[in-house]
Amino acid sequence: MWGSGKKKAKSGNGGKSTFDQASCTNLFNKYTTEDDPFAISMEGIADLCDDLDLDPTVDIRVLVLFFKLGANAKPGEISQAEWNRGCEELGLEKVEDFKKLLPSLDTGFMDHEDFRKFYKFVFQFSREGTNKTIEKDMVVALLQMVLCDRSNPHLNPFCEFLNRSGEENERISLDAWQSFLAFSMETDVGCEEYDMDGGAWPVLIDEYVTWKRGPGEKNK
Repeated sequence: MWGSGKKKAKSGNGGKSTFDQASCTNLFNKYTTEDDPFAISMEGIADLCDDLDLDPTVDIRVLVLFFKLGANAKPGEISQAEWNRGCEELGLEKVEDFKKLLPSLDTGFMDHEDFRKFYKFVFQFSREGTNKTIEKDMVVALLQMVLCDRSNPHLNPFCEFLNRSGEENERISLDAWQSFLAFSMETDVGCEEYDMDGGAWPVLIDEYVTWKRGPGEKNK
């Protein structure tokens, strides 16, 4: 279906000047299932992670990989078109090529704008089905994975706040997810200058600041 000839790669890996589309497609087929042969689901992603010796529950490089591959159509999967396009862009034809790419899959290599896009991708990719929100336990796990190396002073107290909060914060929206990143980058750790009345932050952020100034004061 995809042909057996080699194409010129847009950005070769390891000095390659051509891209073997057939090898790329064969690798894609390895990770699909009979139920959906046109997308790699979470099951297939887990199999790929096994081949790459990665733990998808704690290794941020898994999310960076699928961000770079362009897995944007649906949460928790990558379509055949996205796989082919992303692999050609990155010069990935076989598992060994993926392994060679791993050292570069570090968020430390991202500038602010790229990281902001990646941060949004993490939420969108981690949703389930048509849900627009994510359970707070998952949000806590994702925040700790994505921001652990970013020296974010609000990361640990915010995660504690979410763990202690009730049913009103059982699910987190994309707006709240993105707002936390912006808030945490421009607000001092004690939240002394936070404007509770004049700000435009989501209610979740207001609740966190209230908690931080009161019971959360010990986390300064």
